[in-house]
Amino acid sequence: MYYGYYDPTYILILVGAVISMIASARVKSAFQKYSRTGAMNGLTGAQVAQRLLASKGIYDVGVAPVAGSLTDHYDPSTRTVNLSEPVYGSTSLSAIAVAAHECGHAMQHAEGYAPLAFRSSLVPVANFGGTLSWPLVLVGLFLNGNISNILIHAGIILFCTVLLFQIVTLPVEFNASSRALAQLEGNGLLASGELSGAKTVLRAAALTYVAGVAASLLQLLRLLAIANRRRR
Repeated sequence: MYYGYYDPTYILILVGAVISMIASARVKSAFQKYSRTGAMNGLTGAQVAQRLLASKGIYDVGVAPVAGSLTDHYDPSTRTVNLSEPVYGSTSLSAIAVAAHECGHAMQHAEGYAPLAFRSSLVPVANFGGTLSWPLVLVGLFLNGNISNILIHAGIILFCTVLLFQIVTLPVEFNASSRALAQLEGNGLLASGELSGAKTVLRAAALTYVAGVAASLLQLLRLLAIANRRRR
C-alpha cells in the first residue's frame, strides 16, 4: 500500500545504503591509517606476494600492478595476483596485508578449495541475474495480470542468484584473510605487533562483504514486499 507518493519499502534501501557506506568508510579509514605505517621488513606488497607464493611452492602465478585504489584481486583465469597502485610498490602494513590476502586466494586455487570453485561457477549465473533481475521487476510493475506476477517473481529468483554468490563469497574471503595472517606470521614477514595492524585492515575489508550481503537481503525483502502487495 502506498501512502501518497511514499513507498514504505524505500526504508529498506536506505538502511542497506547506510550499512554499506559505514562498512566502506571503515575499510578506507583502516587502510589509510596503516598505509602510513611502514613494515619493519622493508618489503613492498609485490615482494611479499612473491615470497608468500614461493613459500607454498606456487610458481605459476604472477604478480602484476593494476590501476586504481583498492582494486586488488586474484584472477584465476590468468593466474595473476593483481595489486593496486597503493599496494604494489608500498611497504606499508596495509599494502602487505592486502597483498597477502590476494595470495590467500591463489593458495585456495592451487589447493582446489571447494568454496572458491563453487563461487567461480556462480559468476556467470550471478552476472546474468544481476543484469536482468531489476528490469524484469520494473517491467512487471507496469503490467497487469498473470504476466506481471510472472515477471516480478522471475526477477526475484534471478536476484537470489546474486545473493547466493555474495553469501558464498563470505567464507572464501574470510579463509583468504586467515591464510594471509597465518602465512605472514609463519614466514616471519611481520612482527607480532605489526600483525594486529594487518588484522585490523583485513577485518575492515571483510565487513564490506558482510555489509553487501545485508544490503542484498534488505533488497530481497523489498522485492518480496512488492510482490506480495501486487497479489492483493
